[in-house]
Amino acid sequence: MTTANKDKLSSARFSQATDAFVEIFTASVDFDQRMAQQDIEGSIAHATMLCTIGILTEAERDSIFQGLEQIKDEIERGEFQWSIQQEDVHMNIEARLTELIGIAG
Repeated sequence: MTTANKDKLSSARFSQATDAFVEIFTASVDFDQRMAQQDIEGSIAHATMLCTIGILTEAERDSIFQGLEQIKDEIERGEFQWSIQQEDVHMNIEARLTELIGIAG
């Protein structure tokens, strides 16, 4: 059994979907969840920098902040839906952020 490859970082390099066994074997999401708070803080810092240099508007930055705050709350309440198909903690958070606010910038 394979899973869709179009949303993965590696999709630019590989044309075939990743085998489910490989995803399970290489998944780090369960272990890395403990770094979610630091990942969110890093994303806030990155959005701040992008706004400071004019790549994001203040409205886009604020939308990112609000989405990340909601994600942080979901994680703290145990309601966040982690997925090994998203490869790692950052990609899980980014996918949820895109669900919440759409594409920023």
